[in-house]
Formats: sequence, C-alpha cells, structure tokens
Amino acid sequence: MSLPKFILGDNTEYPNAIFVIHTEFPRFIINLENDEVEWFEDFDEEDQNELETETENAIKLATEFYDAEIVKYED
Repeated sequence: MSLPKFILGDNTEYPNAIFVIHTEFPRFIINLENDEVEWFEDFDEEDQNELETETENAIKLATEFYDAEIVKYED
C-alpha cells in the first residue's frame, strides 16, 4: 500500500488539537495546537543534532500541508 506523505488526524481526548502525521523518514507526528513533535524513529546523538535543524522545516511543511487541506474544505 502506498501512503501519502502527510495525514491529518484528530482525537476526542484532545479536542483543540489537530495532528499531522508525516509517514516518510524521518517519521513523526506534530500537534499543531502547540507544535509538539513526536518522532517515530530512534536517533543517535549525531542524528539528533541534524534533526534539530530539520525540525523547523518539518513543522513548516506540516503546517503548509494543513493550510492547503483546509482551503480545499472551505471551497
């Protein structure tokens, strides 16, 4: 099965939260309510340093995906 790069999600336990799941490496889920990121990968110290710079870009891409999806629903 082929998965999309991003998937939107919500959960009744977190009524104000919107989650975006990134399915490609490095896989993560971001809560757009507070920009908290949970990585699904295990990283060593060297990888974590590299990911710090990529986290900003990942959040930006996830937010852009969400914004684009919301525009589609509004139309």
